[in-house]
Order: sequence, then structure tokens, then C-alpha cells
Amino acid sequence: KLILRAKELELDIEWILNTHGHFYNIEGNEVAVKMTGAKIIAHRNAMFYTDLKVDHGDNFKIGNININVLFTPGHCPDEICFFVNKQVIFTGDVLFVGECGRTDLPGSNPREMYHSLFKVLSVIPDDVDMFPGHDYGNSSMSTMGFERMNNYEKTATNVLTNFQIGCTCIF
Repeated sequence: KLILRAKELELDIEWILNTHGHFYNIEGNEVAVKMTGAKIIAHRNAMFYTDLKVDHGDNFKIGNININVLFTPGHCPDEICFFVNKQVIFTGDVLFVGECGRTDLPGSNPREMYHSLFKVLSVIPDDVDMFPGHDYGNSSMSTMGFERMNNYEKTATNVLTNFQIGCTCIF
């Protein structure tokens, strides 16, 4: 659908940005590359083919768009977020509308998820629009400030308890 929409708008797809390497998130890479000639960007620890490997703090441009990479493991060991023009963040599966990614999957780590949410993403301003990798909430997007105030559990006690037992986490 995205490729067809890009063609309708007469846009070229040059890059595919992967937030992490779970199979269901990357299974369309090969087809998309064949259809568009695009190159793949992913974290340096990605276990799948990439044209450009990035890490925390890296910056790159696509046209006039500035993208900052944030390493946010926890849900997946190669999880990254893309902070675009200091206005929008694509959070992959680390943060959803109303909740956050699972930490009970192979390779996930509750302590790393805690660090990603409460240290790495905590510096993102409240007015930044947030787009998660899946639409599990009552909206397909949110803001960082809204999530800080309304994500379903947010007290330090609940956060630490949930992370320690490895269940779905909170922000």
C-alpha cells in the first residue's frame, strides 16, 4: 500500500528504516527493495541485511529531513527509534499508544526496556508527535507528553514491579 501511495504522489522511496529485526517487521524488506531499489537502514547489531548500520546518536539526512537515531533496546536487542526533525519520533515496538512493547520475548530485557523508556526517551519533549510500530491503542499516534501523563500505569512502584516480572511494560 505504501509503495502504491508513493507512486500516486510521484515520490521515490530511497530508504527503508527498520526499528528492529523481529521477522514480522522485516519480512517485506526484500520485496520493497526489489520494487523500489531502496536501501535498508537498521541498528548496527541487526542480524538481517542492511545497507547502512546506525547506532545511538547517529544523525543522517534523507532529502531535507534530519533523523537522529536513539538506541532503545528492551523489546528487541537491536531496537532503535527515529527522531525526525526534532518534531516526530517513530518508536517501533518500544512505545505504543497507551502501553509499550513486550519484554517476555526471546532477546527482550526488562531492565533495558526500563532504561530505554525512562532514560533515553525521557529527553524527548512533550510536544513531539509519536508514531508507534503498531496501532494497538485507541489512536494510531500520540504525543510524548500525552503518553507521560496517560500511559496506563506510570508510578515508579508499578513500573519496577512489572519490569521485574517481565510482563508488558509501562511508560
